[in-house]
Order: sequence, then C-alpha cells, then structure tokens
Amino acid sequence: MKKRSKRRTHVPQKDSADIPKGLVLKSGVVGKDVARLVFDLRRVLEPNTAMKLRERKSNKLRDFVHIASQFSISHLLLLTKTNNSVNLRIGRLPRGPTVTFRVLEYSLTKDVLSIQNRPKSPGAAFRTSPLLVLNNFSSNQPHLKLTSTILQSLFPSIDVQKMKLADARRVVLFNYISETGEIEFRHYAITVKSVGVSKSVKNLIGGSGYNDVVNLGGFEDVADYILRGAIVSESDVEDADESTVDISQKYVGRGNQAVANGESQRAVRLVELGPRMRMKIMKIQTGLCEGEVVYHENVRNGGRNEAEESSDEEEEVEEMDESE
Repeated sequence: MKKRSKRRTHVPQKDSADIPKGLVLKSGVVGKDVARLVFDLRRVLEPNTAMKLRERKSNKLRDFVHIASQFSISHLLLLTKTNNSVNLRIGRLPRGPTVTFRVLEYSLTKDVLSIQNRPKSPGAAFRTSPLLVLNNFSSNQPHLKLTSTILQSLFPSIDVQKMKLADARRVVLFNYISETGEIEFRHYAITVKSVGVSKSVKNLIGGSGYNDVVNLGGFEDVADYILRGAIVSESDVEDADESTVDISQKYVGRGNQAVANGESQRAVRLVELGPRMRMKIMKIQTGLCEGEVVYHENVRNGGRNEAEESSDEEEEVEEMDESE
C-alpha cells in the first residue's frame, strides 16, 4: 500500500512580515472616553492589530518593545491624557522615530453613528486593511514629509496590478489644513450601488437569493411597483457624474455580483464609520518616545525654549494602565 502523505492544510500568508502591524495602547489614567478611543483606533487598524490586548499596571513600554519583534509588530500608537490635552504618539518600532500629536477634538465611533439616519454595520469590511488617503501633505516642510512617511507606513502598500477590487472596503483620510497646521482624521466605508435607477428597480435587479424576492402582492402590475404612482424622490436616483465610476470586477453588495465581463457603471458612496479626530503635530523625536527633538511646534529657528522642556515632561511612558 502506498504511504499516505500529509497534505498541507494551512498555507501561510505570503510576505506577512512586510505587512505593517500596530499596537494601540493607553498610558496612565485616561478616563473612559479615551479608553474607548483606543478601541476605536484598533478597529481602524484591523485586521493587523491586537483587538483584545489588555494593558496592566505592571506593563512597561519596554515589555511591548521586547515582544514586538516576535510578532512582527512595526508600529506603536500610544494615547495619553494630561491636564490640558489628549496626546497621540505614533512610533516606529523598535528605534523610532516618534511623532506626537495633540488631539484637539475627537468623536467616538458611537457618536458618529448616532447622528446618522441609517448607520452602516460593515462587519466584513474589517477583514481587509483600509485604503489610505493623504490630502495636502505635498509641502516641502521636513516635519510634514516625515509625518506623511510615518502615516503611510501604518498601512499596507497597494499593488494596483494584483489588488482585488472587492478588498477595497474602507478608507482612512488624513487631511492637512495648511492655514491652521491641523490634521483632520476620518474613517469611511465604501459602498457601491447601481447608477440612475430608483430603489424599486434596484430591488428587482439586485436580489440574489430567496429572501431578496420582491413581494408584488399589493400591485396589479410590476409597472405599478416600479413607478409607485410616478413619485420618485431625488434620493432614489443616484446618477451624479462626479461619483460614478466604471468597475470591471465583481464587488460586494446587491447588484454588483453580475459584473463579470466588461465594465459597468456604479455610484460610489462613502459612509463615515468613525472615529473622528482633529489634531496638530506637537513634536517629532528621533527615538521611540525619547531621543533628540527634531521638531517642536513652540520652537522657532531651531532653538530650544521652555515650552519644549515642559513638553518633554510627557511623563516617561513607563506604566500601562489597566483596560477599563
């Protein structure tokens, strides 16, 4: 009898070591809102982060740096809270650099969804990494170039030739406002729908299963269902030229599975998921949460002043507070 050979049941992901992975932590006493913001930022970085990580008081920063190489962790995002502000540090492991942002305003995911009429619940969208959009970062200022490089390295690079269209499910936007020096952060889900047809027609052509069969029991003719008394609101028709694209691959969602051969026009919509942040670059250090300060918002002409010394305060990140 021929010897039976074992078949490989698990195929490792190619180049997994090249995929950026980030840890989102909090340090010190931050309160429930900032602790929730930590969770929301972990959702943004999914699937390349540790969602269920629990910090302890006994944990120190060097503990996470030590295990980073074992799990191919490339970035550290650390949220702290002082008497005056909430600060976000993004550092490249294991030796920096580190960009520190002062978070001027933030809204949690639950707050963003609460103001929407039909909040989206994109569970499957978090199985793939989001696309990154950096707007207005084309300045020649060295601190902006370094910041954009750090933000780009947070997310996997895109190979346009090999990427599947269905993997583009979310968008992360960093918008730099040159007048104020502030950066706006937004997180969106991508939705693709049919163009130039009403909701009634979408229900007819978009169904793909038994539960999607349209109930025409209350109508004498299918035309009555489509027209519904010839009353069609503007929101029923989506034919804005600026949001219409041609797609040549299958995409998720009703009515998008039929796109197999050739191109088909679809309307693209962005639905905000949260969280939101408005922040400002406070300082940049050469090391991981330490080292020479190569940029500080309160320093002019390359000098050091008292404002920089007070910002260096930012309490040695030694203790990690327990998760709430």
